[in-house]
Amino acid sequence: MNGRLPPGDPGAPDASGEDWHPETLAVRRSTPRTAYGEHSDALFLTSSFLQADAQSAAARFAGDEEGYVYSRFSNPTVAGMEMRLAALEGTECALATSSGMGAITLLMLGLLKAGDHVVCSRSVFGATIKLIGDVFGRFGVECSFVSQTDAAEWKAALRPGRTRLLFAETPSNPLGEVCDIAALAALAHDCGALLVVDNCFCSPALQRPTSFGADIVMHSGTKFLDGQGRTLAGALCGTRELIEGTLLPVQRSAGISLSPFNAWVVLKGMETLSLRVHAQSARALELALWLQQHPAVARVHYPGLVSHPQHALAMRQQSGQGGAVLSFDVAAADAQQARERAFALIDATRLCSITANFGDTRTTITHPASTSHGRLSEQQRTAAGIGQGLIRIGVGLEHISDIQADLERGLAPMA
Repeated sequence: MNGRLPPGDPGAPDASGEDWHPETLAVRRSTPRTAYGEHSDALFLTSSFLQADAQSAAARFAGDEEGYVYSRFSNPTVAGMEMRLAALEGTECALATSSGMGAITLLMLGLLKAGDHVVCSRSVFGATIKLIGDVFGRFGVECSFVSQTDAAEWKAALRPGRTRLLFAETPSNPLGEVCDIAALAALAHDCGALLVVDNCFCSPALQRPTSFGADIVMHSGTKFLDGQGRTLAGALCGTRELIEGTLLPVQRSAGISLSPFNAWVVLKGMETLSLRVHAQSARALELALWLQQHPAVARVHYPGLVSHPQHALAMRQQSGQGGAVLSFDVAAADAQQARERAFALIDATRLCSITANFGDTRTTITHPASTSHGRLSEQQRTAAGIGQGLIRIGVGLEHISDIQADLERGLAPMA
């Protein structure tokens, strides 16, 4: 494991539990306790680790002997966060990174070379489109962007012998479009490629993509894994061979690493992940139903609604819940009026936080066309279905009536 096995008693209570339920793993799965017997997960704020002698140091740096060496690629607190997330996702291994975008960067650096080809949903997060399509395009990696929901379009975009990755985000940001993970996995495997699924919107509390055939699960731990908007973090989950054999050596050289403190914050955040996500999802459904009947709202995008085009698929893949993020279009005569009304609604709120983050205990509100997807061209936004009247809500833990009343301040004048 290249120096990533935790020292200590392997039979310690918090290091076992493979038969536990996910809610239990979220609280208990971590590295073994130290000799001090701490009850809470320990925070190891150190850049390096002492070695017993020169021979031990040489063996550990070479990966021939287990043990922590340098926190860029081996730290007990980071290892604990990785172990807990892997347990929740049902994968053999996980690798923590400095952010969600850092996770995608590490993935691309580790698996691709000039001339390789990626098929990606055009409905993913705006920064993901820029990174895969533009940044890596400069280094000879080609990408075809396709419909999130049309498997035939994914199939048509494949290039036998060159396509290495299929990349999907489900539900997508911000429209909540749901792709068929099993269908995309079959397409990927038939052509010798890997399927990567961004699981930020659902988190493992609602969805385990590898259960449907995905090879790699990507996370922005900044969102629901932390859950309180306190830190940046990312991660990749997959087989031990892929994570430790292929991606870890690249991280060791490239330094796309998660700090021990940020890992500790996410580690503690995952303890309440299931409670938060289920409570927020219930509020999101209630809010979506309320918005759906509002005269100032043209359309609501939320997988939990029966009217959603992929509702049945979402309920199968997402443990029967729609998640805690929704979006809606304000009713307007044209794009200019739509933008003006969207801005007026956002500015009228007093409870909702105007920020592009989501997954927080506090409800957030944003205008995707000018924020998270603002760097895309108008053509790219149109292709992804992101109009000027679209507003995204990351539902928090406030009382649902207070959230509704806050949005009504802006919606009432338009009705």
